[in-house]
Amino acid sequence: MSETESLQRIASQVRRDIVRMVHACQSGHPGGSLGCTDYLTALYFHEMKINPEIFKMDGVGEDLFFLSNGHISPVFYSILARRGYFETAELGTFRKLHSRLQGHPTTHEGLPGVRMSSGSLGQGMSVAIGAAQAKKLNNDSSLVFVLMGDGEQQEGQVWEAAIYAAGKNVDNLVAAIDFNGQQIDGPISKVMPLGDLKAKYEAFGWIVYPLNGNNMQEVIDTLSHARKNAFQGKPQLLLLKTEMGQGVDFMVGTHKWHGAAPNDEQLRLALAQLEETLVDY
Repeated sequence: MSETESLQRIASQVRRDIVRMVHACQSGHPGGSLGCTDYLTALYFHEMKINPEIFKMDGVGEDLFFLSNGHISPVFYSILARRGYFETAELGTFRKLHSRLQGHPTTHEGLPGVRMSSGSLGQGMSVAIGAAQAKKLNNDSSLVFVLMGDGEQQEGQVWEAAIYAAGKNVDNLVAAIDFNGQQIDGPISKVMPLGDLKAKYEAFGWIVYPLNGNNMQEVIDTLSHARKNAFQGKPQLLLLKTEMGQGVDFMVGTHKWHGAAPNDEQLRLALAQLEETLVDY
């Protein structure tokens, strides 16, 4: 089995986790989580240099990841558990009272792998820039990754951060945008069109890589290319073209599954489309 096939198998299991978690509590955001699964699987199981067994908030000597669009916490929690930050059995506590797996990631619960509370959109890039600059000041050659949503690009703080990152040569930063074209109230093209994001970020001084975020090999190759081009004077951005609800046919391509939970029959139909490749929790 090739490494790409192995990562695809992990992604299938993560998607199973997502629909089961959201179904169990009848709350959460499955659509964007399913769409970002391939990217986060490649990031955590292939690209990032991390030490899940010994988690430290400062992340010295490790690559760091910050989730800005915190509503896709189901995929984040599944990835962290499957990567070994905590037991997969804990996924069954998602959004329950006193759980460490809240609807949006928080730091006060002490969940390994989570370095910022997120969900208030527009803030993740700023945090990632600060972490990246701290690494450069400490002569730490690790990289900092951040994932944002496309609807999140409607936040002004994102663009202030984008100007700063390019202006201050934060070239150990690799940002990504999940561009599925959907947000909670409908298609982005109708709510607030974003125009040409590639041209905009390039005009701000970034290196931009458009790619199919649901093609595992393309994601792997682009991440590898971004690492090779780090520390060359410019921040980098992966513009991920994804499908909301990827992997579950009745969830694909519609904003209706941005924040809706499947019922029992819909869960059965979803799981029937997703191969069980690891042990379900």
